[in-house]
Order: sequence, then C-alpha cells, then structure tokens
Amino acid sequence: MLNYYSAQLHRQTDRYTGLSSSCRPHDSVRTFISENTETAGENSLTPELKLRLFTPNCRFWRERPELWPFDDPYWAIYWPGGQALSRFLLDNPEVCQDKKVLDVGSGCGASAIVAKLCGAAHVVANDIDPVAAIATHMNCELKGVEPPICVTDNMVGSGPERFDLILLGDMFYDEALATSLHSWLDRCIKTHGTRVLIGDPGRAQFEGHDIRRLLHQQAQFELPESVREENYGLTFSCVWSYNPEL
Repeated sequence: MLNYYSAQLHRQTDRYTGLSSSCRPHDSVRTFISENTETAGENSLTPELKLRLFTPNCRFWRERPELWPFDDPYWAIYWPGGQALSRFLLDNPEVCQDKKVLDVGSGCGASAIVAKLCGAAHVVANDIDPVAAIATHMNCELKGVEPPICVTDNMVGSGPERFDLILLGDMFYDEALATSLHSWLDRCIKTHGTRVLIGDPGRAQFEGHDIRRLLHQQAQFELPESVREENYGLTFSCVWSYNPEL
C-alpha cells in the first residue's frame, strides 16, 4: 500500500495545482487523507475555520512515523504561528482585501483560505509537499471557497514575484531556513515594496535570529489549552511585521 500511494504522489508533478483538470487532486490521495485525518479546528484560535488535521483519534497520531507513505505531514497540524496569522487576518480583513497574497510554507492552507475569505484579489499557497496542496483543496471545500493557486516549487530564494503581502507562519524553526528567508524577504521588500507578516509562538530559533530585532509586533494571542499541550507548553502566539529599515 505504501508503494501505491507513493506512486500516486509522484504523479503530482505540475508546478501549479489550481482548478484545471491536469492539476485536480488525485482521488486516491484524497481518500487517504480523509481516512487518516479528522475535521477539526474548533479548539483553535479560529474556531470558525474547519480543517482536516491529525487528532488523537487518528491512526498516525500514534503510529510509527516510518509507516507514513509521504513526506512529513506538516500540513496535518494547525501550528500556532499559522493560527495567530489567520486570526489576525480575520480580525483585520482590510489587510488582505483586494491584495495579491502569497502564503509561504502554507501547510494546511489556513492562512491562504482566510486571505480568500477576506477578499484578496489573488492568493498563492506555496508548500513544497504536493500532499499539502491536496489537503488545501479539501480544506477549501469544507469552507466552500475557491482554492488558491498551489505552487509546489520552493519559492524561497527565487526571483521575487510581485505580491502585495507575504504570509509566513511557523517558518522560523531552523536557523539555516530562517537566514534564507531573511535574505529573500529583503529582496521582495526592496523590489516590490511587499508587506510581510510573520506568525510565531516564540520558538528559540526565531527569538535568537537576527531578523527578530527588525520585527514590529502587530498582535498577540493567548493559545487555547489544547494547543498549548500540543506545543510543549507555549502559551502565546504573535503576529509580526517585518521592517528591514529599523
């Protein structure tokens, strides 16, 4: 069975997973996601948003990781930085309205979905895991919104495309990645004047990085008890704007 699902995954080779027939999520992968996740989100910072996620009732909450047939399923967790970003946008829809928005490391697609709900003119969800793109489509269906364009190439480090707003939730978990993001975001801002919003619950790699002193806090949210328990006792998650001229 693992080889079967891996074969299905490798067929998801197109860069863009939009609404065309050539990019339609594969039924077998959708079935696998449906069978191994639950619709959840009511205990998050955005209870109005339902997502297909891992819960304690799911097999792979307890199963040996090597039995998972795809790349690590970061998309199956609604991380606290992404929760804070999504809450902030829902509370301040004008941030996205009529904007061209890029969600980097989009995972389950929550922030991209919220950008659509807030009236963004164009939304791209970028995650290098093709299964995340399929999960994003499925989560859009739960909310009844048209899916964003899903890009599975790594856009970090590429020539900066023009976006009005870039969203990054929980992306500063690794020092090398954080440094790469720092450099790329600088280019995006200098080239296009892009606004950058970052969601993070205060991980050590984020707090200790050079970019931290260039951030301005936009909002702070107290995490629900269940989210704290799943994230090693982290109690708050914040949204920051990146201002490289500081």
